[in-house]
Amino acid sequence: MTTDPYDLPDVSGLVVGVLGGTGDQGRGLALRLARAGQKVIIGSRAAERAEAAAAELGLGVEGADNAECARRSDVVIIAVPWDGHAATLTALREELRGKLVVDCVNPLGFDKKGAYAIKPEEGSAAEQAAALLPESRVTAAFHHLSAVLLQDESVERIDTDVMVLGEKRADTDIVQALAARIPGMRGVFAGRLRGAHQVEALVANLISVNRRYKAHAGLRVTDV
Repeated sequence: MTTDPYDLPDVSGLVVGVLGGTGDQGRGLALRLARAGQKVIIGSRAAERAEAAAAELGLGVEGADNAECARRSDVVIIAVPWDGHAATLTALREELRGKLVVDCVNPLGFDKKGAYAIKPEEGSAAEQAAALLPESRVTAAFHHLSAVLLQDESVERIDTDVMVLGEKRADTDIVQALAARIPGMRGVFAGRLRGAHQVEALVANLISVNRRYKAHAGLRVTDV
């Protein structure tokens, strides 16, 4: 195992599936990874919707229903809406067995004061995923990305760090390396899954930043 924190693996040959790939965040991640040369499969509850979204993106992206997407992928990004998170993962437990799962779901609520964080019973969306997928390798990443920027094909670079959490160095290294393939992005290890709640919750603050400054804010970690 490597000890240099900047020495990351070659992930160019991995197939990345994006469950919820027809939504804004999932579609944007699929676009960025495909543009970076990654083989990407979009998953949706309806194969037809996934295939249509993949055809619009081009770049060799394929579409399939969620189960087929999970089966065919080495790394599976979970980008489904929070209210469908538990049901989606429960239904795909077998297909996700042994897979590297990257949860980027933000449990948020909205009221007249704006966005606010929801704390799941397990502690976070990522910890819920780990509880529901005991035979998968669950990590958490890609929470703080602007879906608007991700989907804007005129934007060449997205200037942001990606906080990556997980239990095993080999798994978080892979996710960091995937993030680094997207121009302008960098993956930064940010602890174990028990720290995922505050990472997910920070999205509520970024939404407030974006509304006040009419921006698409990201994060940079200094001195790393």
